[in-house]
Formats: sequence, structure tokens, C-alpha cells
Amino acid sequence: MSTLNTAVVKSNTSKGVKFLLSCGVAVAPLFFAVSIAQFPREGFDIRQHALSTLTLGDLGWLQSLNFILTGLLSLFAALGIRGLIRKQRGGVWAPLLVGLFGLGMMMAGMFRPDPGFGFPVGAPPGMPESMSTMAAIHSFAFFTAFICLIAACWVMASHFSSRGKRRWKRYCILTGIVTPLLIMVGMSLGIWVGVIMGTAGLVAFGWLSVLAASLRKRVATVR
Repeated sequence: MSTLNTAVVKSNTSKGVKFLLSCGVAVAPLFFAVSIAQFPREGFDIRQHALSTLTLGDLGWLQSLNFILTGLLSLFAALGIRGLIRKQRGGVWAPLLVGLFGLGMMMAGMFRPDPGFGFPVGAPPGMPESMSTMAAIHSFAFFTAFICLIAACWVMASHFSSRGKRRWKRYCILTGIVTPLLIMVGMSLGIWVGVIMGTAGLVAFGWLSVLAASLRKRVATVR
């Protein structure tokens, strides 16, 4: 009877971890599907507008909700990562950093950037002359989230190194290098900002989704 009870507990635990990691798989597809669907909004131009500016205007609530749901899914993913690798290298810092990424995304969705570059319709044609408190909090939360996710890439690179997974180690390192480079390029060039920053998000968010999918396959199941 004791063996049966243990098997049932392990089975339920495995199902729970699988569900949490499945939430992580949905992070990139959800965020970018909802964002891209809003590209036709009047006045929006991905070449000069960051995806976060979609939180502005009459339909801004949709992108705000997108940020919040993406953050919530990332928090669930962090719990799933912890449940799977908590006794392995990176088992503390990886889920913590992914969780902080999730919290940052949620906060970024609760606070909005300032209108500018003609979006939403009626906004000033150029960059806002000053940054509001709400926009400052949004920027802080968003960039903190990115930093945490980039750091998680390096922690997971160490994790996969300890398991002899060279391809995954290289993937994590590459993501940890390419993402901040794209961010720096986007901020310094001042042109095609939306495209470059969006690509940085696709690389980083995509890494989290692919990571969650890979870890989900590792979850032990009781037959």
C-alpha cells in the first residue's frame, strides 16, 4: 500500500510539473501572436514603435493584459523549473530569475510608456520631452525582466554543462549573448527600434518556451 501511495504522489507531482512547464511553452507564442495581431492598429509602425507602446490607446488594455498573462505564465514556468531541477546545479537561481522575469513583465503591463512618435493617434510626432513616473516604472520593470531572463540563460548554461548537454549549453550561451547585443543595438541606432527590440524579445522569450518544452520531456512519469 505504501508503494502504491508513493507512486500516486509521484504521478500527481509529475503531472503538476508538466502543467507548469506547459505554461512556459506558451510564453513566446502567446505574447507575439497577440502583439502581431495588433500591428494593423492605426498609427502603429513596428519600425519605430516598441511592442510595449501597444499598451496605449483605446485597445491598449489588450497589450497590457498580454504582458500580465505572459508574466503569469512565466511565474508558473519558474515553479515547474524549480520542481524539476531544484536538487541540481542552477536549481535555485534559474527558477528565481525566471520568476523575477515574470514579475517584471506583469509590472510592465500594469504601467504604460508615454505616447510618442505619433502613436496612439494624436500623440506628439517625436520622442516625449520628459518621462512620466508611470513610463519610468514601465521601463524599469521591462528592462529588469530582460536582465533576469538573460541571467537565467547563463545559469541554465551551467546546468546543462553539468549534465553534458553541449548543444543546450551553447544555445543558452548564444541566447545570453545575442539578446543584450540586440538591445544595445536597438537603443543606440534609434532606427528600426521596434523591429530590433522585438527580435531581442523573440530570441529571449523563444528560449524560455523552448527550454520549458525540453524540460517537460524530462519529467519522469509513473506508469
